Amino acid sequence: MSLLKKPKVDNNKCFTACGIVEIENKILLVRHTYGTAKNRILLPGGYVKANELPTKAAEREILEETGIVCKTKQLYSMQFKAEQWCAVFTMDYISGEPQSDGYENSEILLLTVDEALVRDDLTNMSREILKAYKLNVNGLKKSDYIAKSCTENDYAIFGV
Repeated sequence: MSLLKKPKVDNNKCFTACGIVEIENKILLVRHTYGTAKNRILLPGGYVKANELPTKAAEREILEETGIVCKTKQLYSMQFKAEQWCAVFTMDYISGEPQSDGYENSEILLLTVDEALVRDDLTNMSREILKAYKLNVNGLKKSDYIAKSCTENDYAIFGV
C-alpha cells in the first residue's frame, strides 16, 4: 500500500465545518444523534459538500440543523487529523428561533460558555474551542476581498 494514498472523499466526510453562534450571550449547541458524538452536545455543523466553501457549509449546516440563519465572521480554529479537517468559525447571528431538526440532533441548547464547560456531555473538541473562546482568543477575520475571477460563494480569505 502506498503511503501517498489519498483518503476516499466521495461524500466529503473528510471535510467538515462548524460554528460558534452566540444568541443573547449564550452559545448554540446541539445534542448529536449518531456516530462517536451520539448523545453528546457539540457546536453545530457538518460535512462540506463537493465544490462548497467551508464558510457556506457552516452557514448551511447550522440553518439545516437548528433553523438559525447566520453569517461566518472569523475562522476561529482548525482541527487537523491525517485523514480529515474541521474548520470552526465564529458566526454572526442573523435570525431564527433555535429548533432541533429531529434527525441529526435531538435537542438544541443555549448555554453560557461556563454552563457548557462544566457539562460531562460536551464533546472534547467543543470543550477546547469554548475554553479558548472564553479567554477571548481571536480568530482570523474574513476579508471583504473577492478575487476578480470568483464570487463570494466560491472564494474566501482570512487573516489579511
